[in-house]
Amino acid sequence: MVPQHIAIIMDGNNRWARQRGLPGSAGHSAGVEAIRNVLRACNDQGVKVLTLFAFSSENWGRPRPEVRYLLALFTRYLRNETRELHKDGIRIRFIGERHRFGPRLQKLMREAEELTRENADTTLVIAADYGGQWDIANAARHLAEQVAAGELQLQDISPERVDAYTSLADLPKPDLCIRTGGDHRVSNFMLWQFAYSELYFTEKLWPDFGAADLALAIEDFSGRERRFGLRESEEGTF
Repeated sequence: MVPQHIAIIMDGNNRWARQRGLPGSAGHSAGVEAIRNVLRACNDQGVKVLTLFAFSSENWGRPRPEVRYLLALFTRYLRNETRELHKDGIRIRFIGERHRFGPRLQKLMREAEELTRENADTTLVIAADYGGQWDIANAARHLAEQVAAGELQLQDISPERVDAYTSLADLPKPDLCIRTGGDHRVSNFMLWQFAYSELYFTEKLWPDFGAADLALAIEDFSGRERRFGLRESEEGTF
């Protein structure tokens, strides 16, 4: 069974660089190459949606030179990759707040989404200035505005209505979340959407994560029994 939607927390770029006596920027650059390899592998495996945690809300707190480099790398990636992704039939989407990014980067994001909007083969979602708590709070604010305007009653607020205002509500929820780098946490990533996602942690640092590692994660996922909160009875029924 191949997951329809895989989300990845790409961790370990700085450690990868330190192990090789290189600056952190080299690790981030190597991480971009890993994105290319994994996206290609997802296409080969039949994965329909790949969501990457590229820049979290908390990443703004990193040292200023690193933040500047990450934003420059993000800009370069969109400039260099968008047309190639479009040729490959890949749709690009972004989730997260955008107003803290500069006008040039915001423009590149809009252009990438507009150019690839009609592509249907694979969707690449880039989470940038994104946080799971922000996502839920943003959905709650939309519902509160409807209540204040008299368009919605308090008793009508349901998980389904909250879900409709969260990021990627129009796409299937992530079946599988992969985190590289050895840590066993989701770090404020897609908290609402991960309610019943399978979690897979690997010691492999992100720049070293490739097609074979993705295949291992999918194989592990395929061997799991997903119950979505239900419990199997002794007779084998739910």
